Amino acid sequence: MSNTEKYQKAFKEAFMVGEEKLSNLKYQDIPEWDSVGHMALMAAIEEAFDISLEMDDVIDFSSYEYGMQLLKKYDINF
Repeated sequence: MSNTEKYQKAFKEAFMVGEEKLSNLKYQDIPEWDSVGHMALMAAIEEAFDISLEMDDVIDFSSYEYGMQLLKKYDINF
């Protein structure tokens, strides 16, 4: 599975959304992406990529697109 597929899967499973909604998705755009949903997403991403996100990165993770940029810090490329 590619990094993009892993990333998309984490979002789709955490928020039960289709792939078509992912590219423009931002924190609190949908009811599922509240503070609890955010932590579920962070856990899914950490598990998918076998990483541990720094707390500042968890807080800054504000959109689907920005998350892809942020994960480059962890040597995850898309």
